[in-house]
Amino acid sequence: MSRLSTGLFAAASVLAASTAVLAAPQTPAAPPVSERITNPVAEFAGIDKITGRIITFDVYIDETVQFGALQVTPRVCYSRPETEQPKTDSFVEVDEITLDRKIRRIFTGWMFAESPGLNAVEHAVYDIWLKGCKQKSDVPPPTATKADTAKPKTNAAKPKAPAQEQPAETAPDSTGAAPNTGDTNTGETNTTDTN
Repeated sequence: MSRLSTGLFAAASVLAASTAVLAAPQTPAAPPVSERITNPVAEFAGIDKITGRIITFDVYIDETVQFGALQVTPRVCYSRPETEQPKTDSFVEVDEITLDRKIRRIFTGWMFAESPGLNAVEHAVYDIWLKGCKQKSDVPPPTATKADTAKPKTNAAKPKAPAQEQPAETAPDSTGAAPNTGDTNTGETNTTDTN
């Protein structure tokens, strides 16, 4: 019996040792929690459903870029190191400029580059989705500070005109958007018609 108990004890010891050896690598093999990378640039893609054109554009964090009738503002853009499985996400606000020039929020939330259909902005004419986050962009960074962008810009997107012909209604609204100056000859036509 002592040989049997010694053999069982030896087998149990080998089994315990092999279990400990096999179990030991599994504990450290769990994926370590890595820090996400905060990026200064979010890369989006947008489609104009009328023309069928797909455009890729970069937007700096807290900067607003207009794509068609939509204004896109990323607030944060996170990614993971290249050695890990990609997980790229961005918190984005998207506003629509309506035909009566009012701004209406149509999306606020997280977009995921690995699942573009999950939280993409689907508009009647335009769709926008996140493609990725970047550390650098070919687009120069915005130079104005937040305090400067809050001030109305009088000559932002229109040619200089004499001060007396410039009606008060053409001044930009508080969002900083340039006024619609599609009919530039209206003032001159009215002046010649009254003579």
